[in-house]
Amino acid sequence: MDLEFTALTEQDYPLVKEIYDHYILHSTATFHTEPLTIAELREMIPAGHPRYRSFLIHCDGAVCGFCYFAPYKKRPAYDRSAELTLYLKPAFTRRGIGRLALERLEILARESGIKVLLGIISGENVESIRLFEAGGFHACAHFREVGEKFGRVLDVMGYEKILDPTE
Repeated sequence: MDLEFTALTEQDYPLVKEIYDHYILHSTATFHTEPLTIAELREMIPAGHPRYRSFLIHCDGAVCGFCYFAPYKKRPAYDRSAELTLYLKPAFTRRGIGRLALERLEILARESGIKVLLGIISGENVESIRLFEAGGFHACAHFREVGEKFGRVLDVMGYEKILDPTE
């Protein structure tokens, strides 16, 4: 498997939208309930930011997903933390791509001075929970019944990984 990460550019948002819309419309992996506009995606996913990085993921030459880390909250006290997000096209899951994306983002987050990575995951998203746990993230929060989608009341799980600068 030939895997490549390319920095997300303005021209890539339609590809990101296509991938993300699938999860909006067919899963509880995201709590968005309607497809987002390109402008809304720009607000959510940083392209070309010097500290917070975003990528298209290519597998054997085909776009298979996107990943990024962004500010956890837009307040200076949280600058040491970032939220990590990853979405793969369904045909590319369970191939080890998610694990490699997490590893790459962790390295870049360290280089950017991030001290804590966070994953905010739907309680139903068992595959993402497994992925983050396998990547060394630990459960740190369980928000019960905070969301509702497709007529189901949903929990949100918080996962964290404190980055040791000596690693």
